[in-house]
Amino acid sequence: MKTYFYLLQFSILFFCLSTTIKTEASGSLPRISVEGNRFVTPDGETIIFQGVNFADPDRLVKEGQWKRDLFRVARDWGSNIVRLPVHPQAWRERGKEDYLILLDQAVEWAREFDLYIIIDWHSIGNLRTELFQHEMYKTSLPETYDFWLTISRRYADEPIVAMYEIFNEPTTYQGQLGSLTWDQWADILTDIIYVIRANSPEAIPLVGGFNWAYDLTPLMYAPLNVPGIAYVSHPYPQKRDQPWIPQWERDFGFAADDYPIIATEIGFMQPTDRGAHIPCIGDEEYGRTLMRYFRDKGISWVAWCFDPDWSPQLIKDWNYTPSRSGKFFRDVMLGKENLDE
Repeated sequence: MKTYFYLLQFSILFFCLSTTIKTEASGSLPRISVEGNRFVTPDGETIIFQGVNFADPDRLVKEGQWKRDLFRVARDWGSNIVRLPVHPQAWRERGKEDYLILLDQAVEWAREFDLYIIIDWHSIGNLRTELFQHEMYKTSLPETYDFWLTISRRYADEPIVAMYEIFNEPTTYQGQLGSLTWDQWADILTDIIYVIRANSPEAIPLVGGFNWAYDLTPLMYAPLNVPGIAYVSHPYPQKRDQPWIPQWERDFGFAADDYPIIATEIGFMQPTDRGAHIPCIGDEEYGRTLMRYFRDKGISWVAWCFDPDWSPQLIKDWNYTPSRSGKFFRDVMLGKENLDE
């Protein structure tokens, strides 16, 4: 009788644990996929993403700001997605297993507030020559393959981790970081996507073009021969002079006719703001013009950065007081900004 009692207890415990695991893995958000030039839910409904970038989770831990409230306030601002920039240096220094604990926390907090996640391998430079713009961005092809192997295995069954941004901002920095042709870059990207898809078949890889992920003109003649992907642009205000729209259309917007486009970094700031730098100097005129253009083209976007130090800043402090650009993008997400004025 005692043995039966213990077996019954074990069966109940196993059932509870199994139910918990299943519930946590299923989440409350549907899996997103690519259909033509749209992001869609399983029932075919188009979804336009809008949201904010956080700072690197490793940095936020060190600042004492890696917390549930980040996700709550992002949702309160109207976000339906957040982007997590993982710097190679931080990935190495914290260690793979400890860093994955942070990403697991992000998934749980995002689930609580119905937010999707982009995981971004946040390097800037030339992955072929392995020359980069700063020490924090230094990586290698083997490390990049291993990162995406790890991430794609870890989150293969997690629809909240909707997109994998393969490499933040490819650039040769006017030749200072060596040469990189589109064909060479496409080969590297395709190999990485094969690794991701072998482990996470339903993942949506994000592909950025040249000029710090602004320029998608190579898609006119040589798009990647890989289905189910989306492309990225970072159209900060000073990437082009006015008039912006004809140049945006030529540089990246044309691609939205055939592929899903998500601008994973946008934003503006004033010349006197802390950390002000090219190409981010701008104002609400840029913001409204860009938001109208995105609306008309069906382009998704994620504003940079939900942090009081990383510019252009969306918040002034850790009370989440919106900056000038933060107020603008928050009001757009909440439907309070009249874009047609």
